[in-house]
Amino acid sequence: MPLYLGIGIPLLVVTLVTGIWYYFSPKFLAVGYEPQQPIEFSHQLHAGQMGMDCRYCHSGVEKTSIAPLPPTETCMGCHNKVKKESPRLKLLHESYNNKKPIPWVHVYSLPRHAHFDHSAHLNAGVGCVSCHGRVDKMEVISLVSPLSMGWCLDCHRNPLPNIRPQDQLTNMVFDPHSVNYKPLSDPDYKNKLIQPPEACGACHY
Repeated sequence: MPLYLGIGIPLLVVTLVTGIWYYFSPKFLAVGYEPQQPIEFSHQLHAGQMGMDCRYCHSGVEKTSIAPLPPTETCMGCHNKVKKESPRLKLLHESYNNKKPIPWVHVYSLPRHAHFDHSAHLNAGVGCVSCHGRVDKMEVISLVSPLSMGWCLDCHRNPLPNIRPQDQLTNMVFDPHSVNYKPLSDPDYKNKLIQPPEACGACHY
């Protein structure tokens, strides 16, 4: 065997293996990504200690493909009275007075060739925690799911572990075993004939 093949082939194999490993590693898929936000917002306080429903801030998520970030007016619904003198909320009040949106940094972002419809998943019975984790325990929001195609397909091929009753979608501590919940016995689930698509065109369009 020529010397260049003896060196080149093993080098190529190592390069491919390293590339594949890196592509599917948490580092590439950004698991743990925790950007600094313009305003320190604690989900642990709001969603956890105060028990605020996700939909108060991310309103309309059951009807739209995206989970909209809250406009300043939503925050001011409470903070025009609560902690309104706090220096940590200075940017919030400036945003409200100047009518300029707060430049929140997106944590969950998909590439342009992939589409995710929040309303479709929520209406099918997939709860927030399945993708976003226990945000009620997060002082700072971080990315907990890889959002890779393989990760999505795992759920599409076996959705039952992530299905819950419609009135438990935003419940961070819902345990299907504690209430003996069985999706296949749930009329809502059976009526919807939930069959997550696996075809490319379902998400790539």
